[in-house]
Amino acid sequence: MPIYIDESGGLPAGGMIMAGVEIEADSADQLLLRFRAVTGLSGELKGSRIEPIERAFFFELFERFGGRARVCIARDERGLTGQRPEDLDVYVALLDLLVDDWLAGGAECPNFVIDQGRYDALVLEEVRQDIARLLAHCGTASLVDSRRSAGVQIADVIANSFYNVIVGSRQSSRVETIVEPFLRADLIRVHHLATLPPPKRKHPALQGNAGRPVILR
Repeated sequence: MPIYIDESGGLPAGGMIMAGVEIEADSADQLLLRFRAVTGLSGELKGSRIEPIERAFFFELFERFGGRARVCIARDERGLTGQRPEDLDVYVALLDLLVDDWLAGGAECPNFVIDQGRYDALVLEEVRQDIARLLAHCGTASLVDSRRSAGVQIADVIANSFYNVIVGSRQSSRVETIVEPFLRADLIRVHHLATLPPPKRKHPALQGNAGRPVILR
């Protein structure tokens, strides 16, 4: 069964969330078709574009069509205002945690389908190859345009939902109420990244005043 992966947010915005969704490809397509038919949605399904009532309906469909999800969260609990880890490093750490968690749970020959929209294609291809190596001789990792994947769009909504909760958005309390039954039923499992990647140190030539433009008079 494919596992669709998408992410939401970033540390400067309060936290980065990565969601992995296990759902049959046909069921993902049917879920999206039903959601479109009822809500009148046209275009790509994005968690950032739907209202709480639509979000609640989405999660009811998620259960009806046999979806399960694991959500990994990176949050700057210290409230750092200075240098933070690179966005890509946090992304990779969350992806590794998600894949490791699924493998530890007994997933056999998983097919990870990862949204290709966040970074440059060459960067993401390196990430994909790293994930493929974690899968040893059984399983696959592929990149896909979210506009062509119902499963990735579903993962987007779940990641965005938990992003709303983590950052305390204006919808956070309603979203928390929406997702709570699915957490209780173990349809969604949440894991936190225990340690953030370290910030990259600047090259000595760029520390202090170095690197600022020189004004010639």
